[in-house]
Amino acid sequence: MSQGVVRRKDKEMSRAEAEAFLGRVSLGHIGSVDAAGQPYVIPNLFVYEAGKVYIHTSAAGHFQSNIERNPRVSFEAAEMGTIYPYGEFECDTTVSYASVVAFGTVTIESDPAAKAHFFDRFMAKYGDPKWVRPKGFYPRLDQVTVYCIALERITGKKGPLPAVSDQWPEKNLTKSPGAKAPNH
Repeated sequence: MSQGVVRRKDKEMSRAEAEAFLGRVSLGHIGSVDAAGQPYVIPNLFVYEAGKVYIHTSAAGHFQSNIERNPRVSFEAAEMGTIYPYGEFECDTTVSYASVVAFGTVTIESDPAAKAHFFDRFMAKYGDPKWVRPKGFYPRLDQVTVYCIALERITGKKGPLPAVSDQWPEKNLTKSPGAKAPNH
């Protein structure tokens, strides 16, 4: 099984790095499968806390139907950095990045106090402290579905931006040494 295994060990994040990344990155994607076996992925803002990802939706829909039938999901969050050349050819281009992929089981959080706690954390992450509004007051909790994804496997991968001295043309790291471009 390749799920949860990073092939490029030189790019692998530690568990602590992956968790710190989940604590700060803004957008995640959650994959589920419908009754016909069709994959379905939704983007969502999220809160990460103690090995769990929390998301919310405003009403029942395709995602909720999927997880009620099969609560196994995949979660992904990524951050793209700078695109840069590492060698002399067009194909010698890459990007700095960080990403986390996780697998787990999702449940619907029905306890109003737990849902309010989620929104407290959600607003702490995404809200502006300068907003002057009643804190901790969520009059539509009964209209919102909060999901808790208990993560069973988490892997992270990163490709940091190298120093300019390690990028082309200062350093040629082409994966096609000796190749000659036509008409050159």
